[in-house]
Amino acid sequence: MSRATRDLLEGAATFAVGLVLWLFAGDVEVPVVTLTKAGVVMMCVGGVLAAMGLYRAARTLPGARGR
Repeated sequence: MSRATRDLLEGAATFAVGLVLWLFAGDVEVPVVTLTKAGVVMMCVGGVLAAMGLYRAARTLPGARGR
């Protein structure tokens, strides 16, 4: 598995877990952090990872310019 594919999959999974936390963990009480805010942070990190995977995949295409 290439690094671009791995980054894309990790980003999608992180985004999905963050989305679940943001949508469904609003009533859960945790002493240190708010799970909805942690979900938003995870969605941001997942989005960046997925974007990086897409960027790496575009850079390794056979017909890509600017290598």
